[in-house]
Amino acid sequence: MATPSLRQLDIFAQMVASGSLLRCARDLGVSADDVARDLASLELRLGYRLFDDLAGNPHLTPAGRKTAEAMTLLSQDQPENWQVDQADDMTSPSPAAPLAESPPSRQNIVLAAPAPVFGHFQDALAAFEAANDDIAITLDLTIHLADEAAWSLRRGKADIAYFYALGETDEPPSRYGWSEQINLYAGVDHPLAHRDSVATTELAAIPTLAMEPRNSLRRIIDEALLRSGIRLGDPVLETDNLFDIMTILREGAGCFAAFGPLARDLGRMTGIRRIALEQPLPAIEVRQAVGSESPAAAAALAEFLFL
Repeated sequence: MATPSLRQLDIFAQMVASGSLLRCARDLGVSADDVARDLASLELRLGYRLFDDLAGNPHLTPAGRKTAEAMTLLSQDQPENWQVDQADDMTSPSPAAPLAESPPSRQNIVLAAPAPVFGHFQDALAAFEAANDDIAITLDLTIHLADEAAWSLRRGKADIAYFYALGETDEPPSRYGWSEQINLYAGVDHPLAHRDSVATTELAAIPTLAMEPRNSLRRIIDEALLRSGIRLGDPVLETDNLFDIMTILREGAGCFAAFGPLARDLGRMTGIRRIALEQPLPAIEVRQAVGSESPAAAAALAEFLFL
């Protein structure tokens, strides 16, 4: 799937509603360690922190609060689960409308972007909202690739869209933002982890770990490698559970390709090392598009984020 697992989203929603790690674990009938592990995996997937002081007096971070607002779009089956209180402390969800619906007096701009891309400019978004109190920004974290962005912009579901691509796109018309290098990671005990240089031709014989085939990050990585004529070995595990991927990586059972904040975080983890390749793997572009019918405020926000 393209979004974080529904289990992780359910746990996040329950954590918002419960207000404490122990209460959340009790309500779900699991251990506190299980809740903390799934939330850590979700944060790794998103590329930013959702909570401060999770084990003590947990509070949503500003990015966590924005993510909770956006969950009405991420979880289509049970949107009522994603109502959160506007206060800084975490209280039970209000029966009122979710925060994703802006007050009538404020102009709403819908920004669609992969969650890790949102993490890239979350401070800029907060600054823009603070400087323009007549504007509210709603996030749609379901968009990852060009075809999804084009559909959302064309139907007025989004005003601005960021998406992953391998170059300029005809639809939607877009501009280049930045590039994120694909890297390959393995456990520190993996044979390739001790090599000073590894040829890309060797990779086809090495077992790999991968996200699920329908996952948008998996799809864009596979397409980038295919275009570059690089073949990775067959996956021994396909899962969107990053905790399982990290565990098996550390056990030395395979290699894992990643880019962006996920790659950055993997490179910092103990027991995991980036493989030194003779030639770099291709890069993924992050591109920005603005809807043709979007309001002037959306164009202003797009320029602000682009600077």
